[in-house]
Amino acid sequence: MPYTPCGMFVAVACEFANDDHRKAGYDLLAQYGFRKVLKDAFESATLSEAALNRLKKDIDGIADSYDSVRLYQYPVDGTLAITIMKEKKWRRLIVKA
Repeated sequence: MPYTPCGMFVAVACEFANDDHRKAGYDLLAQYGFRKVLKDAFESATLSEAALNRLKKDIDGIADSYDSVRLYQYPVDGTLAITIMKEKKWRRLIVKA
């Protein structure tokens, strides 16, 4: 039987400017089911698109312009997408082969 994913793979690399933001960010990622794999790096293989959109809004609520967050998402329209929050703005880069 072929594997049918119930979500997308999302890896998060985060750099928070202070300890309060870091703790809030780590707690938030844990609430969404992410597991810590390296210092300031988390991953989940079961996140839905709707949950990812909520996560980005929640990150906006705890982050300030000094914090930086990168989301590596696969698959997004069959390819890899990198979404970057820097200076409180989200930008998306689609990687095509």
